[in-house]
Amino acid sequence: MIKLIEKGVYFKDGKLVRAKNVDDKAKKGTIAYKILSAHNFSNNDQKLNIKFDEITSHDITYVGIIQTAKASGLTEFPIPYTLTNCHNSLCAVGGTINEDDHVFGLSAAKKYGGAFVPPHLAVIHQYMREMRAFSGAMILGSDSHTRYGALGTVAVGEGGPELVKQLLNRTYDVDMPEIVAVNLKGRLRKGVGPHDVALALVKATFKNGFVKNRILEFVGNGIKTLSMDFRNGIDVMTTETTCLSSVWVTDEKTRKYYVDHGRADAYKELNPENGAYYDRGIVIDLSKVEPMIALPFHPSNAYTIRDFLSRPYELLKEAEEAGQKLLPAGKGEFKLTDKIKDGKVYVEQGVIAGCAGGMYENIAEASEILADTPINNNDFTLDVYPSSQPVYKGLVEGGYIGKLMENGAVIKTAFCGPCFGAGDVPQNNGLSIRHTTRNFESREGSKPANGQLSAVALMDARSIAATAKNGGAITSAMDMEYSNKIKKYRFNNKIYQARVFNAVKNGNKSSELVYGPNIADWPKMQPLKDNLLLKVVSVLNDAVTTTDELIPSGETSSYRSNPLKLAEFALSRKDPEYVGRAKAVRDGAFPSELGFDENNTTYGSVVCSIKPGDGSAREQAASCQRVLGGVANVAKEYATKRYRSNLINWGMLPLLADKNDFEIGDYIYIEKVKEGIESGAKEFKAKVIGAKTREITLKMDALTDAEKQIILKGCLINYYKN
Repeated sequence: MIKLIEKGVYFKDGKLVRAKNVDDKAKKGTIAYKILSAHNFSNNDQKLNIKFDEITSHDITYVGIIQTAKASGLTEFPIPYTLTNCHNSLCAVGGTINEDDHVFGLSAAKKYGGAFVPPHLAVIHQYMREMRAFSGAMILGSDSHTRYGALGTVAVGEGGPELVKQLLNRTYDVDMPEIVAVNLKGRLRKGVGPHDVALALVKATFKNGFVKNRILEFVGNGIKTLSMDFRNGIDVMTTETTCLSSVWVTDEKTRKYYVDHGRADAYKELNPENGAYYDRGIVIDLSKVEPMIALPFHPSNAYTIRDFLSRPYELLKEAEEAGQKLLPAGKGEFKLTDKIKDGKVYVEQGVIAGCAGGMYENIAEASEILADTPINNNDFTLDVYPSSQPVYKGLVEGGYIGKLMENGAVIKTAFCGPCFGAGDVPQNNGLSIRHTTRNFESREGSKPANGQLSAVALMDARSIAATAKNGGAITSAMDMEYSNKIKKYRFNNKIYQARVFNAVKNGNKSSELVYGPNIADWPKMQPLKDNLLLKVVSVLNDAVTTTDELIPSGETSSYRSNPLKLAEFALSRKDPEYVGRAKAVRDGAFPSELGFDENNTTYGSVVCSIKPGDGSAREQAASCQRVLGGVANVAKEYATKRYRSNLINWGMLPLLADKNDFEIGDYIYIEKVKEGIESGAKEFKAKVIGAKTREITLKMDALTDAEKQIILKGCLINYYKN
């Protein structure tokens, strides 16, 4: 199904050919290289200083971004900035504060010259596909699933401070990434959807880091067989491979997509040069892809549904054991093997939603599969969230919404909640199958620390519909008889014209920002002193620590605009004692008994882990630690570039250690750390003071000149102020 080619390849005459040598000129023949070079302001094609064409944020992130930029001297949005409202729009805690954030966002769009998409109108990435992406462009978003590659746009998801830099006319600095050719060939079989292809790709590339921080460039004759919804559905899931971004060849179907959305001038034909060189290659034979299921607790934990159903007890037992480890000792029991009944595996819930699942073709084909079968099993529910109001209207006009409703499906508005735990949380010990982007632990909204745990398995909308038709018993859509010929979708822009506020490049500087009582400024961050003393306040030994574990999603969304309140939730699902320990360091006395000079030594807390930062781009995973007095992370490696960048932008040192053999309460002392950062040191001699004292060497990957200054100044805000 998928073949990985680790060494370089040339793309010649529609095929990948293994390279015997590296042709530097041929490297410049890729689509990605040309787009990156066109946006680079460094005069060095290996050290990029990128300026994006547009940026975008949703309502979990834009308040903090605008507040940070304002504190750093923002006077106007220098490039188009789209503010969407698809994340905290259904949170039920905090009283008025969710809508207060939305009002603030609208006032910022009016003042600084931006676009504002009201709640429930569209999820962020669907709106950007429909109205803002264009071929050859680069877009930066404060959401990890910022991916518009199928439309010819190199889109990157990063933490909020990287958007702040763009708002202040600074650059996104990154080494020229390696580019990986993804050669699609063959044709998908009936019943196979975009999520099936995506999950197969994630399974093949995540754990081995095959495409980490690289750009995927989709080529090959198989692309011609895929509709734009299919391409977008595969593309948005490339985030889960940990690649930096993606881009696809564009063709007549791409052009038609832009024409249908009233933006014909956004199209440009993009193709690699014949003989273009790629650093690695991936071949996907679409004809061999089968319906997939990604079991808890990661999209890479994927199997064909056929394989899963051949050994359900074995695979569910593994997930069950992983889940049990998340519950505190003596608090509850997590069961999945009890889903097996009479040789079938039954689930309680199906959800089709968001930027991956909520597209027109997914829902229309799911409706065709369900046909006239009512969901009359009271133990199973089906919820459907079209990704935008135009998509919703198209599904209504096609008769698909009515058919789904008549069969018992519940149709909801455009909302990202099911993807991050703010909507349709299953019951304790429940298993939900979802066409959404992630199924990390607690991502569906459960709270293991309270003895509550449920889980999500990812599946394509087609197999979710087949499961619904089969009474909640997991079923492959390839096993169903149905028509996959669906009615043509007609986009209606009147919906956006009536509701979207668009003042791009036309702000009114005299208008005022509207603040609700929960919108707070960032506390002051202190510059780095000559030496550094860290106290270990949390040690995480999971193979990977996601941003959802560092700062939970779901109900915490209401507090995204209040750094101090949000910080109270940091690591609450993984290490409930962390906040108290961190505060004790932040608010306590300097440990002068250790013999170090308080006047020239920064004292703060540190989280030690193995591989932190997989998942969301939200910078709060780092900023919450900083607000609580954190000044560093120590890890064996960082799961994503964006998490490491978030640490740096909040003035925290992204240190590396060969072993995660620290204990809570240990002190780590680094002498002359400031001098080392200034000189570009990659190794720091450190002393660990605990049960016994020992010497270690901590490392740090190279910093840019700007990153050095950000850490020295204490954070991005201080850097710009100075």
